[in-house]
Amino acid sequence: MSTLTYLKNFIKDRNVASVTPSSMAMVKRVCEKIDFSRDNVIVEYGPGNGVFTRYILDHSTKGSRIISIELNANFVKDLGLIKDDRLHIYHDSAENVGQILNKFGIAEVDYILSGIPFSFIKKKQKDQILGITSSLLRPGGKFLAYQTSNHLKHPLEKHFPLVSMKYEIRNLPPMCLYEASTMAAPATNGIAHTS
Repeated sequence: MSTLTYLKNFIKDRNVASVTPSSMAMVKRVCEKIDFSRDNVIVEYGPGNGVFTRYILDHSTKGSRIISIELNANFVKDLGLIKDDRLHIYHDSAENVGQILNKFGIAEVDYILSGIPFSFIKKKQKDQILGITSSLLRPGGKFLAYQTSNHLKHPLEKHFPLVSMKYEIRNLPPMCLYEASTMAAPATNGIAHTS
């Protein structure tokens, strides 16, 4: 999809966060937080035309699964051009991620990436999506969001114990990259304890 077509979708659809597709520099910087050496279940909110999706598929193991949830019908059509059995595309809203994962019998995931513009979403819906997101991540799982402003830090801190933010200027527009993590499960020494 060309930048012009992306711009047209941005103008027509308030749920599109950016006027251009994500730069490869930003994609790599976000995805460096993902451990591609193991089988993962990865969810994408608002993958757009699939820049992140293609990168993730190129680097993921054969046993990984990627579930992309996109509201914009034009982007869903573009995503449908990606032929990969590991990819499952849903024309839906991120707030329905729980129901979508239930179809696969998935209770928790490793990573959730998001490009949806949370600044355009009402507070109640934003909290709902972030709450569901936190509950679906496995212990030590990560929510990786890229946004056009730093508005998301405080809402994330309500739902995640560990939140950090960095800037990525090698993108148009420059982006705030958020990493929100759940607490990792405590390490065990292999010794069983009985009461």
